[in-house]
Amino acid sequence: MRLRRVLARALAAVIGLVLLYVAAVVGLGLAYRVVTPVSTLMLGRWATLREAARTAVPLEAVAAVVPLAVVASEDARFCRHRGVDWGALREVVEDEEGPSRGASTVPMQVAKNLFLWPGRSYVRKALEIPIALYLDLAWPKRRMMENYLNIAEWGPGVFGVEAAARRAFGKPARDLSRQEAALLVTALPNPKLRNPARPSPRHRNLANRLLVRMNATAPFAGCLRG
Repeated sequence: MRLRRVLARALAAVIGLVLLYVAAVVGLGLAYRVVTPVSTLMLGRWATLREAARTAVPLEAVAAVVPLAVVASEDARFCRHRGVDWGALREVVEDEEGPSRGASTVPMQVAKNLFLWPGRSYVRKALEIPIALYLDLAWPKRRMMENYLNIAEWGPGVFGVEAAARRAFGKPARDLSRQEAALLVTALPNPKLRNPARPSPRHRNLANRLLVRMNATAPFAGCLRG
């Protein structure tokens, strides 16, 4: 009987924590519709007394080529899916390499940055999906992109496109050129090794290829226009 009581209390505690987490995600998701969010990586740096540079800006204060570059590079169906690109995700699940390959939409990356942890695993991917679906329902597409650009990490302690633009090119995000936007966005998969200000030949080649995709993606990025 004592063991059953202990197990029942443990189960109740776990259920309570899960419900508390769900309530936090729902509540913060609604708040972040109007309040600038803070990522778990930023919180981690502040908790360990490390610098986290970030100047939040509205999407209107970012050159239009930046969100276009993000869509072309990270999430080609951004304007058409509802948080999850099920076709791309199915390809990853069926591939033996599993979640080590892409398939993360912008909403899924925002879900990870705000409510989960870095790294790759099926568990985290499974948690990303319902959170991404909820955030895409709670926020307009432009707000989703705005939040993404304000929490993305562009280098150790450099968060958000405004801080990244000023660090790399000495100018605000609204003045970025197409080439600079492409260099910034192609740094995102590995911002600790790729420097937009001093791109390697491989990095520059990736940016040039992205510029071509941006032209092809532009007709399908109407949800980004104000």
